[in-house]
Amino acid sequence: MSGVPGRPEAARRPGTALVTGASSGIGFEYARRLASLGHDLVLVARRGRRLALQAKRLRDAHGVRVEEVPADLSQDGPLAEVAERAGGGDVNLVVNSAAVNGYGPFAEADPALLTKVVALNVTAVMRLSRAALPGMLERGSGALVNVASLLAFAGSLPPSPGGLPQRTVYGGTKGFVVTFTRTLAAELAGTPVRVQLLCPGLTATEFHLTRGEEPVPGDAPRVHDSGGMDPADVVTASLAALRSGETVCVPGLDAAEAIDGLADAERDIRTAAGASLAPRYRDAGGAGCR
Repeated sequence: MSGVPGRPEAARRPGTALVTGASSGIGFEYARRLASLGHDLVLVARRGRRLALQAKRLRDAHGVRVEEVPADLSQDGPLAEVAERAGGGDVNLVVNSAAVNGYGPFAEADPALLTKVVALNVTAVMRLSRAALPGMLERGSGALVNVASLLAFAGSLPPSPGGLPQRTVYGGTKGFVVTFTRTLAAELAGTPVRVQLLCPGLTATEFHLTRGEEPVPGDAPRVHDSGGMDPADVVTASLAALRSGETVCVPGLDAAEAIDGLADAERDIRTAAGASLAPRYRDAGGAGCR
């Protein structure tokens, strides 16, 4: 990994990490942990004042360089600027952590909010990954971490009071992150670039305090009433998995073989590729919808 020019210890220092959603929650915990490991940082978030306060905290505590990039990544212009920075020659780790949820009944949701959910949770992840990857491959080192959600694996489960939220679009976007990241990891197998899919469950952050139209106000981080795993534990799991080479990291999953079971289920389903029509459909005759 590249060092930082002009520092006596440059050869021993890791490169620069770009972290989105860095003003709070999982994103800020990544920033804090990476700063403690000596990474310089490019921190991206919508809330400029909160971001500036967090950046100063990290500079003061760890003596690293911290660039602040206030940006709404659901907007084309700011996303293009951050993508250009992600392609910089010093960036060897990108953490796509920014997301909004847009929770609510799909038939009643504001289409503009749902468009924002897709733009941030899907398009921004793809664009920043694409921007950073060529340089990493050329330099022979680098890593991408894309943060999804265990809600990506809950498509068959209905919302329930006090349980799963109304999440049709959010769940769909995180399903994209799951498939995109696993497929990209398979494509890059054998290269020096590591790719990780992080799938946390409920986490003790402020994520559920807003649907995403506007960020949570104020400078002090908050936690939603539902609680959940400490974001520090989420990031501990992610960094450990990155070192060990795990592509899919589920911080609270004891039975790691369940990930292999997912791949096995996919192989079973794909036996239908190119096969003849299944009997249950053939035997249905010409009956149509009524």
